[in-house]
Amino acid sequence: MNDRSLRRVLVSLACIASSAACSVAWSQNVKITPLGSHTGELCAQDRAMILEDPSGVRILYDAGQSVLGATDPRLGAVHVVLLSHAHGDHMGDRKMSAQNAGTCDKPDTVSAAPNSTTAEIAAAKNAATMMVADMGAFIGKKIENVRGKPTTQCTDTVVPYAAPCLANAHLGGKRVFKTASAPRGVEVTIVPASHANNVARSLLSEAERKNLEGDELSLPLGPPTGYVVKFTNGLVLYLSGDTGIHADMRTIVHDFHKASLMVLNMGPSAIAPDAAAYVINDLVQPATVILSHPNEAVTADGKLVPTSRAKALIDLVKGKPMLLSLSGKTLEFDGAGKCIAGCP
Repeated sequence: MNDRSLRRVLVSLACIASSAACSVAWSQNVKITPLGSHTGELCAQDRAMILEDPSGVRILYDAGQSVLGATDPRLGAVHVVLLSHAHGDHMGDRKMSAQNAGTCDKPDTVSAAPNSTTAEIAAAKNAATMMVADMGAFIGKKIENVRGKPTTQCTDTVVPYAAPCLANAHLGGKRVFKTASAPRGVEVTIVPASHANNVARSLLSEAERKNLEGDELSLPLGPPTGYVVKFTNGLVLYLSGDTGIHADMRTIVHDFHKASLMVLNMGPSAIAPDAAAYVINDLVQPATVILSHPNEAVTADGKLVPTSRAKALIDLVKGKPMLLSLSGKTLEFDGAGKCIAGCP
């Protein structure tokens, strides 16, 4: 029995001993639904995902540019908003002009300035925002600008919240979010990434923007991050964020958190297919991988484009499922990271 299986058995036994309701939650699946620019496809600017725990906690990860903003009907309830870093394609300096507008390779978007899709959605959904502290303070101010009221710290772990609130942390920080009837919550931990974390100038105040434009500079908002999310069915999900290879993938994500499912960002400016394959095969070693953030049209009519970087990566990884994050197609996972429903 491997470490992941042993951990699952031990926690399941503890769960059964403490509560019958807890054992029911552990028998259900986590749902992951990508919110991309074009239905049924994996397109260039796709980042956003809804993560739904069996207990009902719903998390939006990296709202980005492939949503319509707070009015996007695909969002539903959003209890927690995660943001890996401040680049415009993640924070959301732009948003779709309409669902399926433009092409998969070049979606048609409009400005989401000055507030960002992240702040707009968090404000409208009364969501907690969890991200690295400097970036979280920036988003908190944007939410205040949307609502006309200060954004305060979250004082409880129970969702839904009556108003948007801040659950920010530093690298290694953990927060728990739960529904009132659930015996335990979803644990979210901020983990390192190897990238940059500069905010788009279009989201800055006019005075700050003009101050920086002359030197083609922007502002860093703390370190870039990924996340480890531990769901109530035992699933441990690693959200890589934009990142190159780094040693913490092995020591923190694999050795300590024992992630069984990975969402890998494939941006070519951060990680090439051979490097990504090494991350999967040798460092993180998840049971299953979901591919996202391609910066190219990965599919056409829902089928993998044979000349894509995604295809090159898939060919380098052997012995584990490599799933495409097709927009609107919900994938369901058990506690061991195995795809149970919606799988290709």
